[in-house]
Amino acid sequence: MSLIRFAKNKSNSRRGEQVAIFGFDFGTTNSLASVVIGDTVLTFLDNDQPIPSVVSFEGGKVEVGRKARDKLTSAGLGVQGSTVRSPKSLLGKDELIIDGVRRDPVQMVEYVLEYVRRFVLQNKAARDLKMDRVVATIPVNMEGRRRALLRQAFRQAGMNVVQFVHEPLAALYGFLRSSENGNDLVKRFNGKLLLVFDWGGGTLDLTLCRVLDGLLVQVANDGTDDVGGDVFDEELRNEVEKRSRAARGFGDDVELLPDARKRLLHACEQAKISLSGRGTWNVYVEHYYDVDGDSDLEVKLSRDDLDSIVGHLVRKGVARIERLLEREGYSTASVELCLATGGMVNMPLVKNRLDELFGPGRVHVSKRSASAIAEGAAWVAHDEARLHLAKNVELVMARNAYVPLLTAGVEMPLEREIRQERFSLYCVDPSDGFGKFSLVSPHRPGPRVLPDDPRRPLSHMLLKVDGKAQPFRERLELQVTMSEDLVLTAEAWSLNQKGRAAAEVHDLEFALATPGTKGGWLKARTFEAVDSDGSQYEQGGLALRSNLANREDLSLVPGEVLYGINPFYFRREQCPPQVQVDEHLYYQPCSICRRASNDPLCRCASTPQRPPHTDMRSQA
Repeated sequence: MSLIRFAKNKSNSRRGEQVAIFGFDFGTTNSLASVVIGDTVLTFLDNDQPIPSVVSFEGGKVEVGRKARDKLTSAGLGVQGSTVRSPKSLLGKDELIIDGVRRDPVQMVEYVLEYVRRFVLQNKAARDLKMDRVVATIPVNMEGRRRALLRQAFRQAGMNVVQFVHEPLAALYGFLRSSENGNDLVKRFNGKLLLVFDWGGGTLDLTLCRVLDGLLVQVANDGTDDVGGDVFDEELRNEVEKRSRAARGFGDDVELLPDARKRLLHACEQAKISLSGRGTWNVYVEHYYDVDGDSDLEVKLSRDDLDSIVGHLVRKGVARIERLLEREGYSTASVELCLATGGMVNMPLVKNRLDELFGPGRVHVSKRSASAIAEGAAWVAHDEARLHLAKNVELVMARNAYVPLLTAGVEMPLEREIRQERFSLYCVDPSDGFGKFSLVSPHRPGPRVLPDDPRRPLSHMLLKVDGKAQPFRERLELQVTMSEDLVLTAEAWSLNQKGRAAAEVHDLEFALATPGTKGGWLKARTFEAVDSDGSQYEQGGLALRSNLANREDLSLVPGEVLYGINPFYFRREQCPPQVQVDEHLYYQPCSICRRASNDPLCRCASTPQRPPHTDMRSQA
């Protein structure tokens, strides 16, 4: 039995005349799709539940969804016999052998996507819709190659991905967009920090956002698959069996009947769900032990039992929030709203821990937590909301200057589009034979950043150059490309040495404009380089001295390098910059004792200390 959930009780208007783009949440554990018709969100559920992201191959027959899920014997992701749980997690791997047959992970994903599409189109509410274009959500930590393969799987299933959106960002957009007082909420949260806490069956995703003049701007992202809800089910199953064996006096030598642990796994998942709304639950599995007589398993669990069994996983997940805030320099008091989505947020223990961190008044648990991401993606599709780059992507130049390669506010490419920029550079110091490219991103969103704002390293590249070349004679080219999969690729090459280097960055932050947002830094396209007298480094860290420049300026050349090329530059009448003089002298031996400049035994230039309490004016 299929079920359509309506986000708003308003009538559909002229459905057959509309070309709708669906929101598609292809989750690690479950998948579902939503679409906005008029001003109503339709979410297609199977018996009030999303469709399990599971595919099974048995006897040459392919089964997807709940029938395939019923064959699972453990909660882990990946291949389990002839069944694959979350084929999305296998994207990027080589072909797998399942039941003696080579299987392509992309095709496995295609089976799930196609099944969901057929399920939707068979529903009467979608009979006039094609479902050939979608806004698809992705975890914040999904690598670039896996995104490209996911797009390929969508195409093979008959759907084109118009745009990818991070899952928590989609949930936040949907929350604000579908609220009756959505515009008031955007104004209320303007300038405030919002945290989206998306805890599902397979992954925990976190996005820290700020609302800036109608923009939902990602400040930082974090994600892990170590504490998904499936891990909770397995922990619970192991503990329930342990308690049952202890109560029955059964040792490890007592065997289980076929499929017993699979049936217990499903019973434990039901217990986890049921204990969110009641104090006790009886876990019962018929014909569990391979013994004569009573072979059933029966264990009574209370909510306190559940909390003690999986409490360490909850603490581990919540600790990710604290580390994310600490990493970005914020406290829990800085967060104005914590939007909790995903199936796991229905656990009272999770909700209680969030209340302890932020206070009950700032925690909002989505009433449609299972469908919040798909519905948010549907609103993004309906509003044609374009993703914009939230922070500059910068290149570190010589003397710690920063040049934006892509400026915050530029629109991200849609399907079959790319954004590409090319830069010509000089190599200031080719003496070690390498050009050093460091790509960074400011912590501050928007194009207007300060020289001393902290930067986050994105990627480093070493490019082979002519080590015998003079400064500024080795020309370098750099090309940056932003793909439809929201992946930044940087390619560099040297014109003389013909060296080449490349790097890929997928963990970028983005911004979504709510309806009615105009102007601001969304129109920004260029930004002048900002020079800095110094850089901020973490204590104990190593710094890569960039040797690139976009102009010919001898003051950018390291002093020790320039002295070997042009010693006359350092004559006093030339007034060379002191930083270059210091760099040159650092590598020269002391002219008196010939010791190295950093040798503590060299005291030739030391000035005798004055006697204490000496009045300098009396000596004048």
